[in-house]
Amino acid sequence: MKIGFVGLGIMGRPMALNLKNGGHDLIVPERASLTPEIRAAASVVADAKTVASQSQVVILMVPDTPDVEAALFGANGVAAGLKAGTLVIDMSSIGPVPTKDYAARINALGCDYLDAPVSGGEVGAKAASLTIMVGGPDAAFARAKPLFDLMGKNITHIGSENGTGQTCKVANQIIVALTIQAVAEALVFASKAGADPAKVRSALMGGFASSRILELHAERMLNGTFNPGFRIRLHQKDLNLALSAAKDLNLSLPNTAVAQQMMASCMAHGHGDLDHSALVLAIEGMAGYSMREKS
Repeated sequence: MKIGFVGLGIMGRPMALNLKNGGHDLIVPERASLTPEIRAAASVVADAKTVASQSQVVILMVPDTPDVEAALFGANGVAAGLKAGTLVIDMSSIGPVPTKDYAARINALGCDYLDAPVSGGEVGAKAASLTIMVGGPDAAFARAKPLFDLMGKNITHIGSENGTGQTCKVANQIIVALTIQAVAEALVFASKAGADPAKVRSALMGGFASSRILELHAERMLNGTFNPGFRIRLHQKDLNLALSAAKDLNLSLPNTAVAQQMMASCMAHGHGDLDHSALVLAIEGMAGYSMREKS
């Protein structure tokens, strides 16, 4: 299958290469940031319009709602090159409401649209073990499923309406953010109280508090290794989506609001491009204490 891929960053690059390794032909737009590996694996064309004109499926993996809109409907964007019958899959994490609008505009061109945000970070993208949450028509999902199988392990069709995949991703980001904050608070508490936070983590991994975040993110917190698998500024964006949707639903999300403010603090201190496990820096900053400096 000829697959166009727009958005070849930390996540998109390994996702695209997994599709290539699965036997598909990749078509990507020219960017100065394209790596030699991508240039060797794909046909590089002038712009997203040309990508769409040569593809049976077009996948987007870009940072935010305005980036998706620009990639689809901007000058020389995907929509300008689509042929009837092309499947467009947005794997970015954006709001459910704009997703429904974009889907309707793509449908009007005779094309199907899926929103299929992912969870699992850079590690999951490289290992093809992403969780993929899909919203959109049943037939379009069936067509895309073999491609999703090359990029992920836990693939769920949330609903036949566009926007349901993005709604699931927002819920995921709430849980992840609150768990990161809980792990950060617990480790800082334990360390300042005089316990070895590494041993506390090890003990908790054997009990009911165990989680992937305690396993992976806590280790990053203890070591101070905050190279981005998923950047704080992107996670804060997702929490803003949650709070905006909650406002429209007359729903209170108090703990989500606190986590969003912790990430805002990290942003204000120049940490927006660090991994979201660096939320611990905000907790430590309020405590005037660092686990790593103690050790």
